[in-house]
Amino acid sequence: MDALANILKDALTLKPALKMKLIDELLLSLDYPDKELGELWAKEAEARIDAYEQGKLKAIPIEKVIEKYK
Repeated sequence: MDALANILKDALTLKPALKMKLIDELLLSLDYPDKELGELWAKEAEARIDAYEQGKLKAIPIEKVIEKYK
């Protein structure tokens, strides 16, 4: 954790434009696909579709979902 604290301490001394550049680079580093995670999500999606088709899972209209988060 000391390394993280040191990186944060140094980052906080940067000018705003450089902070934004650092943030962009960090966020971009998270966008690379993870094959294992993709496979897990695909299995989960298939399981949910199967459950829906077997009547074990009910669908909710998108309007209801959106209304919940307004």
